[in-house]
Amino acid sequence: MSKQDYIYQQEPRKELLDLIPLENRNGNVLEIGAGAGDTLLYAKEKEFAKNIYGVELCNIENSNQTNSIFSNFIIGNIETLELPFDKNSFDVIICGDVLEHLVDPYKVLKVLKTYLKEDGVMVASIPNIREFKTMKKIFFDGDFKYEDSGILDRTHLKFFTKKNIIDLFKNEGFDILKIVSSNKGLAMRYLKRLRIFKLFLQIFFEELVTVRYFIVAKK
Repeated sequence: MSKQDYIYQQEPRKELLDLIPLENRNGNVLEIGAGAGDTLLYAKEKEFAKNIYGVELCNIENSNQTNSIFSNFIIGNIETLELPFDKNSFDVIICGDVLEHLVDPYKVLKVLKTYLKEDGVMVASIPNIREFKTMKKIFFDGDFKYEDSGILDRTHLKFFTKKNIIDLFKNEGFDILKIVSSNKGLAMRYLKRLRIFKLFLQIFFEELVTVRYFIVAKK
């Protein structure tokens, strides 16, 4: 694992924690792709979670993965692991930029759903391949070149648009409570003021400027 990857995985995903509904906070939280564990530790500190559990593919030396605050932190591949948890155990399961790295994200979602409580929620983020810089590179430059990070990260095995993300969750029996664009730029806010373009922006432009979507879904 590179130094860059290590630094990235240390950053708490506050934007995902903020999406957790109030009624699901301060319970049992499982994060898939928990990295160095910092998001979960932040979640416990800020009372987004009472008990924290993590799963990460790789061991990260000198990180918080071994912190005794965790109820359990597992190193292994979520696609082959048999998780040692009871069904209906978690108030929240977080998958932050994880599903696109999997061979079969559909199967993993189906399995993870069984570990959610009846009123539990899945909080996820997934890159949007329809983002205009990526589309320009592919269709106008004729270049589908994988990169070290970003939408065309060389470790991505699946690619999604907003429609595909919605289908991914609905096909596995989830109801989507919220799907939010990661874009918070001034350009988007300015263009939304132009009322004549409002519908066009909501349907089309949003997807072109969205690098990733944040999703909240329940069983």
